[in-house]
Amino acid sequence: MHSNHTTKPSCCSASRGSIAKEGTVNQQATLKNTDGIKFKEKMVYLSGGEFLMGTEDRDGFSADDEGPIRKVNVKPFYIDKTSVSNREFTQFIDETGYKTDAEKYGWSFVFYKFLSEEQQRKFQQPQGTPWWFAVEKAYWYQPVGEGSGVEDRMEHPVIHVSWNDAKAFCDWAGKRLPTEKEWEFAARGGLEQKKYVWGDELHPNGEHYCNIWQGDFPRTNTEEDGYLGTAPVESFPPNGYGLYNMAGNVWEWCSNWFDKSLNLSPKVDPQAPKAMRGGSYLCHYSYCNRYRVAARSSNTMDSSTGNLGFRCARDAK
Repeated sequence: MHSNHTTKPSCCSASRGSIAKEGTVNQQATLKNTDGIKFKEKMVYLSGGEFLMGTEDRDGFSADDEGPIRKVNVKPFYIDKTSVSNREFTQFIDETGYKTDAEKYGWSFVFYKFLSEEQQRKFQQPQGTPWWFAVEKAYWYQPVGEGSGVEDRMEHPVIHVSWNDAKAFCDWAGKRLPTEKEWEFAARGGLEQKKYVWGDELHPNGEHYCNIWQGDFPRTNTEEDGYLGTAPVESFPPNGYGLYNMAGNVWEWCSNWFDKSLNLSPKVDPQAPKAMRGGSYLCHYSYCNRYRVAARSSNTMDSSTGNLGFRCARDAK
């Protein structure tokens, strides 16, 4: 059991500042939506209300502020039933010409199993999470670097997107990122205080309900769920609200700061981390165990990795 007084770094916590490379990125102008809500048909209306947020479970990490369990009220809102796909992100890029942070910096983090030994010798690794490599020319359209592509993965979630990139997409689409409260309300699917999106058992009836790591992390993935990397956005059974992959597959950015005290602060260091939810295809019980519905993680707003995406929300009007 994990002690509820300790934490482990997330498998996904490699941040841009952990790699010594020159260069800065200028902020781009905010994109405006001028022709209605994009991909409106994929949004699910949730009526909101009061729910029990957080956990005090022994498997949790109190250092991540997962607890205490508290009553939280959520206003009605809409949320995407899937994370944003490569197909949707392609339309955004085609219409706006937007350049992602990974493109502007010239690199992004790629998991080592997608790289040859020759590639691994070429690229830097961050301390603490040596399974990540800072791969030059890796970005959303070249997810493992030069020569790769997404033409056969258009229904997979877009990856290598920073918080800044996710916000830009939302602005263009007439949407926004969900708050953590909204995200957890949506992920629970109407269930109360269950460990996972679908209940308390990881494999009900021996079935896989999410895309996470099986085997010995980070050495061997037996791929019992069918995937080494990302799965298509509508893989596995949806939750009680009809939402897909709220656990595993890719981490999803939320709008708020990870440090809860900063959300009430008028001025915040731009390098302060933003919250992420859901876990990814790299999560395993033996290491970070953050595919639980109350689990949290974070990264800086300009960071991007091969297991980090997002889904959109919007106000109910």
